[in-house]
Amino acid sequence: MKILVTGSAGFIGGYLVQGLLETGHEVVGLDNYSKYGRVEKSYDKHRHYRFIEGDAKDVNLLKELISDCDQIVVIAAIIGGISLFHELAYDLLAENERITAATFDASIWAFQRKRLKKINVMSSSMVFESTTTFPTPEGEQSKCPPPLSTYGFQKLACEYFAKGAWEQYRLPYTIIRPFNAVGIGEKRAKTEKEVLSGNIKLAMSHVVPDLVQKVLKGQDPLHILGSGNQVRHYTYAGDLAKGVRLCIESEEAINEDFNLSTAQSTTVLELAQLIWKKVKGDRPFNYKSDKPYEYDVQKRVPSVEKAKRLLGFEARTTLDEALDEVIPWIKKEIELGCI
Repeated sequence: MKILVTGSAGFIGGYLVQGLLETGHEVVGLDNYSKYGRVEKSYDKHRHYRFIEGDAKDVNLLKELISDCDQIVVIAAIIGGISLFHELAYDLLAENERITAATFDASIWAFQRKRLKKINVMSSSMVFESTTTFPTPEGEQSKCPPPLSTYGFQKLACEYFAKGAWEQYRLPYTIIRPFNAVGIGEKRAKTEKEVLSGNIKLAMSHVVPDLVQKVLKGQDPLHILGSGNQVRHYTYAGDLAKGVRLCIESEEAINEDFNLSTAQSTTVLELAQLIWKKVKGDRPFNYKSDKPYEYDVQKRVPSVEKAKRLLGFEARTTLDEALDEVIPWIKKEIELGCI
């Protein structure tokens, strides 16, 4: 297939484009470099890849790019760590709604007049921000109270865009919810306010890269947000990319929603200890709890059965294995002054 990926220069976008190219698809990437600045990817000169620097709010540009595509994957958005939910509470809501509306306008047009078959929407585990049901199954987002953060609410709105476009225009969709992506490629976001954690300036307030850089820079005791008992499912971005590809390729994914995640629960404190041991060996582990953010959800535990049953998807890369890729990369980025 020929697939348009918006937000292709971002973190998950990078893993996805590479995975699509490796499995024989043709990819058109769109990004305005607003998050990290200009970046280079290993596949930039791939013969089946075309990159366009541009704005995902530009409906005419989107129509031009999507006119000969079979599917679109909607990743472009203002997105970041937990500090972003607070510092850009209005801007991310307003900007992401504009991106979403423009993308759906172009997609509906291409479905009606060109060859587009389906839109794939990147949602978020934050749609389950207010749930008390664990593991959390698909469908719970319409039963639990709405998200409290504007970020979670906007991601839920993206899902309603997909449902509305299907109800009115019969545009097929797949809704994709990744959980706590871990991998290389995350740098300090240009859009994010600088936040200190102890004596270390955070990269982007995503827990894995921030903990890694604090340990690498010698912080002792290690500062963590809150008690450290927050439960997450840290999922390797390469596995997530495979899951997204299966959503694109599978007939079973049409008009469905999927949690894409590892089945393994890990607390923030367990994560911190694992990183510490990999970097510091047997040096005694000490930590200090800092005041948490308001929207620091205490528990995110997805049900992964539906993705396994309908897509045959399982996230098989362990957190331990993912960290063996992430830690050396962050160490190099620190040496280069990029984090």
